[in-house]
Amino acid sequence: MKISVQVDYACRVMAELARLHGSGELAQIEHLAQTEAVPANFLAQILLKLRNGGLITSRRGNHGGYTLARPPDEITLYDILVAVEGCCLQLSGNAEGRSGRRVKKVWEDISRLLVERTKACTLDQLSHKGAAEMYYI
Repeated sequence: MKISVQVDYACRVMAELARLHGSGELAQIEHLAQTEAVPANFLAQILLKLRNGGLITSRRGNHGGYTLARPPDEITLYDILVAVEGCCLQLSGNAEGRSGRRVKKVWEDISRLLVERTKACTLDQLSHKGAAEMYYI
């Protein structure tokens, strides 16, 4: 299993938008691209998906930019994943062969757990507004 680059970038950009939430400041694409190390042209595609998914709003013009459509504690990792990818874990649907049904059941259980966990993680948890995290060796 691999998380796509789009999902990774979307989560990072949404975390930055969460940090700015409530400040009244709109984030320009250049700021988001630089802060989260995302190529600006690729970011435009991601922001479109997030906007179409109802997670962000945008305003055009000199004082335009992007902001969250809802408070960070109301947006989950699942919401971001679905807005960008369309689903959490897509199964092939093939349950043929001797082990097909059993294997399909295991993947369905894993998918259900993945949905539960991603729905439990909100954007405010990803955006920790305090000081930078410290890592000790």
